[in-house]
Amino acid sequence: MKITPLFYHQETSYDRNRMSGHSLDWENQPDVFKTYPGEAPLELPRDVRFPRTTLSAVLEKNEPDNDIRIQSRKDLSRLLLQTYTLTARARHPGGDFTYRSAASAGALYPTEIYMALRGFKDLEDGLYHFSIAHHGLVLLRPGDFSGAVAEVTGMSHSGLSSLVFFFSAIFFRSAWKYRERSYRYHLLDTGHVIENLFLASRAMDLLLRLSFDFDDREANQFLGLDDSREVCLAVAKVAGDDRLAEAQSATLPPNLPQEIQQASRVASRETGYPLIREMHWAGLERVGGTTPGMDMTKEIGLRPRQWAKIAPFAIRPESTHFTEAVFGRRSRRNFVQKAMRADDARVLLQLLINTTDSASSHYGASICTGFISKGVDGIVDGFHLLNTGTEAFGLVSHDVPMEAMASICLDQLWLANAGIHFLFMTNLQALDRTWGGRGYRYAMMTAGRMGERLYLAAESLGLGCCGIGAFYDNEAARSLALNRDSRLLYLVAVGQVKKKPS
Repeated sequence: MKITPLFYHQETSYDRNRMSGHSLDWENQPDVFKTYPGEAPLELPRDVRFPRTTLSAVLEKNEPDNDIRIQSRKDLSRLLLQTYTLTARARHPGGDFTYRSAASAGALYPTEIYMALRGFKDLEDGLYHFSIAHHGLVLLRPGDFSGAVAEVTGMSHSGLSSLVFFFSAIFFRSAWKYRERSYRYHLLDTGHVIENLFLASRAMDLLLRLSFDFDDREANQFLGLDDSREVCLAVAKVAGDDRLAEAQSATLPPNLPQEIQQASRVASRETGYPLIREMHWAGLERVGGTTPGMDMTKEIGLRPRQWAKIAPFAIRPESTHFTEAVFGRRSRRNFVQKAMRADDARVLLQLLINTTDSASSHYGASICTGFISKGVDGIVDGFHLLNTGTEAFGLVSHDVPMEAMASICLDQLWLANAGIHFLFMTNLQALDRTWGGRGYRYAMMTAGRMGERLYLAAESLGLGCCGIGAFYDNEAARSLALNRDSRLLYLVAVGQVKKKPS
């Protein structure tokens, strides 16, 4: 039987009347830091300076047309610190817990980062794993693999890059808690990290090319993954540099040793969930290309009564710089029923419609964005759709209250106090029809990217933000009046929060 996005999503849906609880095996909790036995990471410098710019200014930048490139450990460290880093530590009875700059369902952090480097002044050419625990690099393959990387990623040999990123997810980290549903969170969480990289690159005036289309099996082999436990989900390269030497052989190098592949295991006992692997491998076919005419706002069965243009903001009300927002990002859910300022709401909407990432903008066609507003200055209460192409929003209905969505989100009633629920939706049949099984990756990782953007925007504005991937799926679709094949993928709540005493 063919596994489709609609089949997987329906099979992993939550139902209020059929929830089967399960206890967590705390003695077998997965390790959230990937390690390679006997390999000490080469630590990167932390004494680096960051761009002093706001998130909105970063997204307003045009795509760089210069030849700025990553050349040194310090450059790379600056980029990685703004992408994925440890930001705080809390003590718990079972040991210390560390927070990270990217959001993650259940704080289980399935995403790993690998990099293929060439032409650095102070780093050996090769394939590296990024150790977030040490803010360092582990060399997995020494040598120039530029030809093989271009072949695996499908990215052109011309303008070869000195830096290519690979993003993977380790299945059991999230599956330990969320079982079959966890593939959703593998994709959302990886999208969170990808968005940080995109924004950090733009802040540093680097041109980043992102792709969800590559040769899966060759990428997993190149990275040394046990692909029954860990798989590559996305690749990205910093723009090519014609001054670099010609690519080396495009022949894929041999498998890495078994002990390297064994590092994909993160617990002594790992339960395998076949449905996760089946959904992932249903997207094996490499699609690529753009989709002229695809407009997901017309595929989910909703027709706004009227559209209103989103007015540009005259001033940037952000209280922190972009990098400070990355380091300060948290899931803040102590919402209070207090009106959201019109300027703050305008910034949030503008940041969602700003899609300057032209190289991967066609992935944005895989989702439709909407929002429910309550007590937002200048916006009528109700359910609206957002059209990024026309930079407008349209009222669908007054009859989708915050309280109903809070109940649908597993009765997390504190959600009713938020000012806006941002909703990322898709038509799952349209995904399959247009892109096959790989379309599910497009939609979920794109929703994750936009969710992370909202986290950073909220932090910049002094607002609270919390992403919700757990809800009664069919109930949500009915409440939003989506058509038969459409579903909510991700809800991100933003609003005023109770301030800490000064």
